[in-house]
Amino acid sequence: MYPKVEPYADGMLEVGDGNLVYWEQCGNPDGKPAVVLHGGPGSGCTADHRRWFDPARYRIVLLDQRNCGRSIPHAGDPVVDLTTNTTGHLLADLELLRTTLDIDRWLVFGGSWGSVLGLAYAERFPERVSELVLFAVATGRQAEVDLLTRGLGPLFPAAWETFRAAATSSDIPAGYARRLASESAAEREAAAAAWCEWEDAMLPTMPPSARYEDPRFRLAFARIVTHYWSNGCFLGPDGVLLADAGRLAGIPGVLAQGRLDFGNLDGGPWLLAHAWPDAELTVVDEAAHETATPGMAGTLLAALDRFART
Repeated sequence: MYPKVEPYADGMLEVGDGNLVYWEQCGNPDGKPAVVLHGGPGSGCTADHRRWFDPARYRIVLLDQRNCGRSIPHAGDPVVDLTTNTTGHLLADLELLRTTLDIDRWLVFGGSWGSVLGLAYAERFPERVSELVLFAVATGRQAEVDLLTRGLGPLFPAAWETFRAAATSSDIPAGYARRLASESAAEREAAAAAWCEWEDAMLPTMPPSARYEDPRFRLAFARIVTHYWSNGCFLGPDGVLLADAGRLAGIPGVLAQGRLDFGNLDGGPWLLAHAWPDAELTVVDEAAHETATPGMAGTLLAALDRFART
């Protein structure tokens, strides 16, 4: 990855509904615009997200999506209402940021939930996307949510049984969402901890996430994820991003997928690659749901370096 770089500009974008979205720009102000869409939903961007791009050639835009990271109000405060945090709101926020920064088109880079949001954005505003580079690919289908909350149970039976029991409902995301909205701080904290323990359990090749040690992060992350997963990711008809992938025609894309990524055992990346005529799918044998392996990092860096020249 490229060396660490600091922002040359940042700010808080008023997006309505009492929300302020944090944004920053790094690299070359005259370079090729690129926007980073973080995962979760609810993870927030980190300084390492800046390091995927050649700072001499890219104008790198990062933002923390509503109610997470440095954006306010923060979902780590249990009284914060999430009803105005939907995919439609996030897409509108991206367009407002693009026009505020006077950017005509930008490369969209995202992983996991960021790939879902990137696909939704590109299908809604294809004329504003120069390229798409996506990793740990997801498409926002119910099958993917079911896999992550139930289907992986046989692989991690002890961890899943603890996770399932803590939901106190047959609808696991909705059950957690209710507990996370409890008036009891102890119940909210217990539910957030149980959710994040399952997130770690699904990534056996990686050490436990240090972010989950922060109670405020745990609560915000779990609240936002369950809010989206118990509402079909606010995408409309199930499978709509795959059904509408033809709208991506003419947009060059790279899909980088780890063969050991348990979150995509239903074949989503392959279905997307077949539905999107301009996508290049690279399967990295040693990679899981992460970017640390040399094959995954190399694939992403090569794609971004190539697109920097276009």
